[in-house]
Amino acid sequence: AYTHIDNSIPDHDVLLAGFPCQPFSLAGVSKKNSLGRKHGFECDTQGTLFFDVARIIMAKKPAVFVLENVKNLKSHDKGKTFRVIMDTLNELGYDVADADSMGSDDPKIIDGKHFLPQHRERIVLVGFRRDLKLAEGFTLRDIAKEFPERRPALKDLLDTEVNDKYILTPKLWDYLYKYAKKHKEKGNGFGFGLVNSLDKTTCCRTLSARYHKDGSEILIDRGWDMSVGEKEFNDPENMARRPRRLTPRECARLMGFEKPGKETFRIPVSDTQAYRQFGNSVIVPVFAAVARLLDSRIARAVEIRKSKKLSNAS
Repeated sequence: AYTHIDNSIPDHDVLLAGFPCQPFSLAGVSKKNSLGRKHGFECDTQGTLFFDVARIIMAKKPAVFVLENVKNLKSHDKGKTFRVIMDTLNELGYDVADADSMGSDDPKIIDGKHFLPQHRERIVLVGFRRDLKLAEGFTLRDIAKEFPERRPALKDLLDTEVNDKYILTPKLWDYLYKYAKKHKEKGNGFGFGLVNSLDKTTCCRTLSARYHKDGSEILIDRGWDMSVGEKEFNDPENMARRPRRLTPRECARLMGFEKPGKETFRIPVSDTQAYRQFGNSVIVPVFAAVARLLDSRIARAVEIRKSKKLSNAS
């Protein structure tokens, strides 16, 4: 399998990867036993996409990797999943930045809200190959230096006119409204995310891959009057101001694929596919900022690689 990876994947200095949050089976394999074996991580992680990432790291030995996942990775399966991942990366010969920071101010957890008006917390694991000694002094706390002085307001990302198909149908709006009300009365947290785009400080909830289903996590307020809705939900004038969902193009801007007001690329797939794609993606400026923090270290890794090539050739 390692020969196949070596032949099918080109050599690279930096590996970028995201993988789903999957539990690892620890049955019959003690940590001590696992770490004492040459390919111990294979016992713990077999059958998961992280296993494939680990195999690529083992075969190609990139100087740096950047792995991304949901914030809940840390607590998944009572912390076992994260522990196996960190043990595996250590076993493969990598130092993970801020590895010992595990509290509420963990710099590995980065919220996209610092770059765009969307609350989207993700865990970012930056690893450096130990033998290259690139890790010293690196911390993701420095990402704060990359925050923009002025974050774009949600209003900047929205189109002034959109197709009527993005406005919630009376039936769907009635369902969401009643569902949220019922849960609120029970003291549960569910509710739709109605956002006022005129408020410059507005920050949306996390855009998910399920957004195509009902759009409830981010609904754009079009002037719906709550007090009128409580008295007479079907009031015609108020019903004309039902909220709408984001368009795929607006989702692209909310994820940082496109600047406010621009249309620099075509979206050649259906709305459903586009929503799923953007909802599964990362906030682009977050990882552009991580790349800038890594810039000098990647340059150093390339220098080391080239000098080794020269010395091997001579």
